[in-house]
Amino acid sequence: MSQSRVSAEATALLPRDVPVQLVTPTGDHTPDATYATPDDDALTRAYAALVAGRRINDQCNALVRQGRLAVYPSSNGQEACQIAAAHVLAETDWLFPTYRDSVSVITRGVAAEDTMVLLRGDWHSGYDPHERRVAPQATPLATQLLHAVGFAHAAKLRGEDTVVLAMCGDGATSEGDFHEAMNFAAVFGLAVVFFIQNNEFAISVPLSRQTAAPSLAHKAIGYGMPGQRVDGNDVAALLSVLGEAVDRARRGEGPSLVEAHTYRMLAHTNADDDTRYREHEAVQAWTERDPLDRVRTLLRDRGTLTEELEAEFAEAAERTAAELREAMHAEPVVNPEDLFAHVFAERPATLDAQWHTLQDEIDRTEADA
Repeated sequence: MSQSRVSAEATALLPRDVPVQLVTPTGDHTPDATYATPDDDALTRAYAALVAGRRINDQCNALVRQGRLAVYPSSNGQEACQIAAAHVLAETDWLFPTYRDSVSVITRGVAAEDTMVLLRGDWHSGYDPHERRVAPQATPLATQLLHAVGFAHAAKLRGEDTVVLAMCGDGATSEGDFHEAMNFAAVFGLAVVFFIQNNEFAISVPLSRQTAAPSLAHKAIGYGMPGQRVDGNDVAALLSVLGEAVDRARRGEGPSLVEAHTYRMLAHTNADDDTRYREHEAVQAWTERDPLDRVRTLLRDRGTLTEELEAEFAEAAERTAAELREAMHAEPVVNPEDLFAHVFAERPATLDAQWHTLQDEIDRTEADA
């Protein structure tokens, strides 16, 4: 192969210098020569999901303060990434989310209350992955990427056209699992879209202390797959860029890496004090790039989004929040024997003895009461 051809093929894998953007922060449309802008129907559906996603984030933050959720990693400000990831997939595709991707899981069709029981601490962790084709939310960084690649490999061996979208944050790119997953997917030509939500911080570690690369999307070329950068607060650009990567994977052209440039507006979780590592002014600057505001402005200017439609979306979001609130405030009915019921297929005598000891203590406590 000639040096010029190698150079051309390598250049084709590189991301743009400036992230793809189709709608500016002020709501103006900026057409792109490569990526088509989704039609108004798709953007309206996305906006409705954005409204619901923001309301879910707000409700979950409230539930934490009320003691009904043990922890909540909010995606406030990142809702465009959450919605687009769910909307670009076909029904037969699979989503592999992280702990911060609850809004994406719910948008994919999992009930909000089923999604949140994991963060309340229920032992069953919520939902059946096969029902909506959503893998369990992963708390360890990057482990789900290897699971996603393995799933895609199995689908390819079965002759299926399943596409797997694997979500992660910028912190996950510093883990070995990230690199192993990328390499395996590229070598075997698997239908995986790696989707990095670069929100600038891995808890308190800024991106500048994680990588010296021009961008996280530039890492793709090292594995022989294309990388692309996109404005992570522009739902139109996300739908277009992620949609193209999904289509490419479905055509059998292998994996892609998409880096969305966004920002984590709230602390890492309710247990984190983000004032220790970032300035308030830096956070406030991102409020002008709010993903809801820009698409709302665009659709209003086009006459597509009416006041009646906005009210309908807000009402639907409030119903979801109310259902979630009601479910989380209901006291769960627990059976202490569940602690011992799912450890072994056949309970050994030692575990049986522990259960009877606990049962005796419960009986004595109830008798004293």
